[in-house]
Amino acid sequence: MPELFSEISVWLFLALFLLGSATFTLSTISGGGGAMMQIPILNFLIGTSQTAPVINLGAFISRPTRILIFWKYINWKVFWYFVPPAMFGALLAAWLFSEVKIYWIQIFVGLFLISTIFQYGFGKKDRSFRVELWYFIPLGLFVSIVGTFTGGMGPILNPFLLNAGIDKEYLVGTKAAQSFFLGLAQVSGYVYFGLLDGKLWILGLALGLGAIVGNLIGKWLLFRMSKLAFRRWLITIMVISGIVLLIKGIDTAFL
Repeated sequence: MPELFSEISVWLFLALFLLGSATFTLSTISGGGGAMMQIPILNFLIGTSQTAPVINLGAFISRPTRILIFWKYINWKVFWYFVPPAMFGALLAAWLFSEVKIYWIQIFVGLFLISTIFQYGFGKKDRSFRVELWYFIPLGLFVSIVGTFTGGMGPILNPFLLNAGIDKEYLVGTKAAQSFFLGLAQVSGYVYFGLLDGKLWILGLALGLGAIVGNLIGKWLLFRMSKLAFRRWLITIMVISGIVLLIKGIDTAFL
């Protein structure tokens, strides 16, 4: 283990810690998107092939903290509809990690997320379409597969949770519980198929420790926010995440 730390720059470790702290502070007060915000920065720092495993490992390390903070707000009905297909999808995606091209899905999801600014009337509307509990079964499968490839798909859940009547602390807590088991399947898949080496574990640890700090800061801010302010932050992060996915998809497809 000491040899692994010696191979990694102190500045890179610190940069990932600060990145995790900043993005997960924003993620907590905006219902997710921390992993999505990390993608372009990590692509630059460690390369695109290593970004998804490191992001998902870092997020997984931080999840228990967020679950403990928001335990009493978790919607367990949604949890049980979402988690089993999501875990299956994550393992399937890890197996197919290097073989599938998903840029068209990224473009479609990016456009959908950008459209949420109009769907919710810039945060003034509580809901934009009807959502039934069973929707979370195919949604779990879809989000886990694409998220395992890209490193982040959390924002795509937000419109569905909002339209199911799950808001603010309940949204953050429910997503934290879902994401923990999704992350367990993702990291297990990465390990089983040899996609996480020793160096990536250290990078993921740096990101995860920073994310824990971000969760605690974000919790303090979230409980002081109104529902309208939360929805506006949530929509802002969904739009930004949509733009990131759209640019990444177009770049992969056409450039």
